[in-house]
Amino acid sequence: MKITRMHGAGGKVMQNLIGDVILGSLTNTQVNGGIGLQDLDDGSTIPIGDNEIVFTVDGHTVDPIFFKGGDIGRISVCGTVNDLSVMGAKPLALSMSFVLPEGFDIDKLKEIMDSINKACEEAGVAVITGDTKVSNVSDIIISSAGIGIVEKGKAVRDKGMKEGDSIIVTGNLAEHGLTILLSREGFDLESNLKSDVAPVNGLIQSVLNEGITINAMKDPTRGGLADSLNEMAEKSGLGITLQEDQIPLSEEVNFISEALGIDPLTVANEGKVVMAIPKKDAEKALEIIKNHPLGKNAKIVGEVTSEHKGVIMETLVGRRVVDTPIGDPIPRVC
Repeated sequence: MKITRMHGAGGKVMQNLIGDVILGSLTNTQVNGGIGLQDLDDGSTIPIGDNEIVFTVDGHTVDPIFFKGGDIGRISVCGTVNDLSVMGAKPLALSMSFVLPEGFDIDKLKEIMDSINKACEEAGVAVITGDTKVSNVSDIIISSAGIGIVEKGKAVRDKGMKEGDSIIVTGNLAEHGLTILLSREGFDLESNLKSDVAPVNGLIQSVLNEGITINAMKDPTRGGLADSLNEMAEKSGLGITLQEDQIPLSEEVNFISEALGIDPLTVANEGKVVMAIPKKDAEKALEIIKNHPLGKNAKIVGEVTSEHKGVIMETLVGRRVVDTPIGDPIPRVC
C-alpha cells in the first residue's frame, strides 16, 4: 500500500494511518501523566507545577499559497494558535520551519512573512525560533509548532461532552475550503467568498472569562464539522442530534456546494469553533460569542444525547446520518 492524498485529508483514511502506522510504532507518547499523543486531541500537555504547558505542531502545504482572505503564512499562525486555543490554553509562542523550493520568489516570501507577522499581532503571540531549508519541493511548505499555558487540570478535551450539552458553532461553515477550491480550479462562478482564516483565541477566552464551562471543543478544519462532531461523539461515548435549519451556512456557500455536489459539513474551516456547553449556559455563551467580531453568525445547532451514537441530523424530510467523511473532498487546503 502506498500513501495517497487521502491519507492527509482528515477523515477515516487518515485516522487509520495515524492509528495503525504512526501510533502503532511509538511506545512513549506521554509526559508526566499529561495529555499525550495517544489521546489524539488538538494538542498535548506537559504538567509543570500548578500549570500545564500545551504543545501542538502542524504542517501546511496549501494550493494555491495565496487566496482570498489569506495565504499559507496566515494559516500557519492561525492553525497553530487555534489548536492551542480549543484546549482552553492561552497561546504564547510559535516556531516556524520553512522548506523553500529552489527558485522561489523572495518577494513572495516577504509577503508571506508580513502575513505571519500580522496574524501573530492579532493573536498576541511571538515567533521565537525557526528553521529554513531549500529543497526540490514543488512549493513552499511551512511547519509550525506552538506552546500555550493552562491551569493544571483545566485543559478542554474533545472527549468531554455531557448528555444534554448544547452544541454551538461559532459562524458560517465551509468558507475556507470552498475559497481554496474556487481559487485552485478556476470555476466560472462569480463569488465574493473568502477564507475565514483567523485566530480564535480571543473569542474562546471571551467565553471562558465569564466563568462558563466548555465541556468539549474543536476547530473543524480538515473533514469539516462532520469529522469534528463524530470524533467528539465517539470519544465521549454519546450521540449528537443536529437541526439542519440551524446550521450556519451562507447563501453563497449553499449555492456553490449544491452546484459542485459537495457536502459543506465535510469542508474545512480555519476560523470556526465547535463547542459543547451545558444547556443552562448555552444562551449566555451564544450571546457572548455573537458579540465578538468572529462570532456574529454563531448558532446553537444541536444537543448531546445518549439515545443514539454518532451524529444524526433532523431535516425537513426526516433524519439522516452525518458520518465521518472518508477524506476531505478538497485536498491541500491547510
